[in-house]
Amino acid sequence: MAAGPAEELLQRWESEQALLRPRLVEEDTEAWQRAEGFAGLRRVGGVDLSFIKGDDVNACAQLVVLSYPELEVLYEDNEMVQLTAPYVAGFLAFRETPFLVEAIRRLESRDPSLLPQVIFVDGNGLLHYREFGLACHLGVLTGLPCIGVAKNLLQVEGVENSPEHKVQIRELQAGGDSLPLETRAGRVLGRALRSSDKSTKPVYVSVGHRISLDTAVRLTHACCRYRVPEPIRQADVRSREYLRKHFPAAES
Repeated sequence: MAAGPAEELLQRWESEQALLRPRLVEEDTEAWQRAEGFAGLRRVGGVDLSFIKGDDVNACAQLVVLSYPELEVLYEDNEMVQLTAPYVAGFLAFRETPFLVEAIRRLESRDPSLLPQVIFVDGNGLLHYREFGLACHLGVLTGLPCIGVAKNLLQVEGVENSPEHKVQIRELQAGGDSLPLETRAGRVLGRALRSSDKSTKPVYVSVGHRISLDTAVRLTHACCRYRVPEPIRQADVRSREYLRKHFPAAES
């Protein structure tokens, strides 16, 4: 893409983010979020995209819905999609979100009783260059509570993977321990969470939409059998299995 059109595209994307950003809600809005043991929460969703090996255009967009607290799969939707938008750091939502929104809309039309009450997103929410990552984008467009859970730290606004940060991570002793990710100005954009006793690598949790950070962290921990919360893990496993089954040559 030429330099001129690329700059124009990024400006348009920034404008769209700026228009959506005021609709973002960073607080708990549902009764189950405030209830002990998340009473009333019955369905948690997870979304992910898996790519054919060596192909950054064709991907499997996956939505799963799990029961809570059992974390058993109630519903899954996989769809092969073609990503036409370029990958640009900080603008992943414009590349992936349209297909995830479509998956949620399909579920709404097929069986609205299975619509998730919260969606876990493999990516960031407020922990983002403009405080509006993929999880925020998806949440605002669907109106559903969303949580961003990233496996790697996005270094932004003074949040750094510094030696001090690495020491703090090592001090997280047990599953559920977490530490705030603060900007230079003192704003907390997310938390690094030791998601299980067995996993020493943290995940990075941030608000997507219609949930507080404290609730997002507690629910993420409650949904972790391993390092990654089960809704995201199941979306990843099932999308990769779909690709192996339908595109075996590409996986060799």
